[in-house]
Amino acid sequence: MADAIPSVSTDQVAALVELARAGSLRAAAAGLHITEQGLRNRLIALEAQLKAPLYHKQRGPRRRSPLTPQGEQFLPQARSFLESARRLGGSVGGDAGPQEVHVAATQYLTLYAMLDAVRRFHRAFPAIRVRLSSRTERDIEDALLRDPDLAFGVAAPYEGGTGLEYRHLFSLDWGLIAPPGHPLLKKRGLALSDVVGVPLIVFERGSTGRQHVLDAFHGLGLSPRVDMEATTTGIVVKMVEAGLGVSLVPLMPGGAVTRGVKVGVRKLPGQIRPIHSGILIRRGETPPPAAEAFIRFLRPRDANPPAG
Repeated sequence: MADAIPSVSTDQVAALVELARAGSLRAAAAGLHITEQGLRNRLIALEAQLKAPLYHKQRGPRRRSPLTPQGEQFLPQARSFLESARRLGGSVGGDAGPQEVHVAATQYLTLYAMLDAVRRFHRAFPAIRVRLSSRTERDIEDALLRDPDLAFGVAAPYEGGTGLEYRHLFSLDWGLIAPPGHPLLKKRGLALSDVVGVPLIVFERGSTGRQHVLDAFHGLGLSPRVDMEATTTGIVVKMVEAGLGVSLVPLMPGGAVTRGVKVGVRKLPGQIRPIHSGILIRRGETPPPAAEAFIRFLRPRDANPPAG
């Protein structure tokens, strides 16, 4: 005899997914435009069908998630269930109007990769709109785990164990940027040792880019002269243009990082670990067709291919 299939509704599953996204019963009820008691009723019915406690009933110490461990375990399947239901409705409902893909990307990738990709995608697929959010890597990871409307993130690889999967897109090599006429731009066989003693502008503490640069120096037994720090590549480039120092930055194919800015560039292939960038998706999920179509526009035509 086949195992009995739990009789759950999309409303019940949506209540759990919204609770995970919103973080509280009150916010989740507001998001679904129902009362808190109505939300509780849906959650209790879902728990009864699944025979497991899915969310914390009592107020207590501040928790990272309102869901129990069983609720967290069920959450990816809940999101997948809702997505399947949406696709099923779309397959028989005829024209559902314009589609939308919600994407989050880091500031660097937003500025130097995403904007161009969105423009090209909109020309190719005018009926699909891309809703782009610029966030930190940590914020992207948290949003993917909480917001079912976020199709995917674009960022550097994450640390494992967060419930996400990484799909590599491209790797970026580093280069030195300096004010026009700077002696380092004319140096033959430019190496990191030539940069020691020169005022250096680096990324802020805690950033992946800063760690890559400092690791490269320290691996050679060198200590660079760090004079200034900045949060984004765009600010770093403007500081170099203003003559405040030189910097080491990851370079996009085609020169997007320094286009329109009065700085000189020297590539440093192989001297600093490349910056890897790619797609972050929820583990076990497949992006919907519209999102997959947009992903195909994200790889720069002359970027480095995946390693291995």
